[in-house]
Amino acid sequence: MSGLRFLDLVKPFTPLIPEIAVPETKTPFQQRLIWTGVTLLIFLVMSQMPLYGIVSSDTSDPLYWLRMMMASNRGTLMELGITPIISSGMVFQLLAGTHLIDVNLDLKADRELYQTAQK
Repeated sequence: MSGLRFLDLVKPFTPLIPEIAVPETKTPFQQRLIWTGVTLLIFLVMSQMPLYGIVSSDTSDPLYWLRMMMASNRGTLMELGITPIISSGMVFQLLAGTHLIDVNLDLKADRELYQTAQK
């Protein structure tokens, strides 16, 4: 039975979502170290930039202990931290593992659609 799959709904959005190409040559360790440092610096700056329009309160943060695991800071650009990225990946792995979505990761086309849907 050939019906419409969930991954087929993602096809129109595939050209709109950026992809990172596999490097043709091995990236030197020095360059990887520099880009990792730049990325970490951007993350730390965003973790300190306050969101305008949010009223600062002196009350205790009920999510204080959870924020360490989510890599987030209260009232900043990184309020949600890395949680949305991790959550989407976990949800799609759960759906694929329980066969609620029809995906064959051995096929390149299915694998590309699956990775696009995770983004």
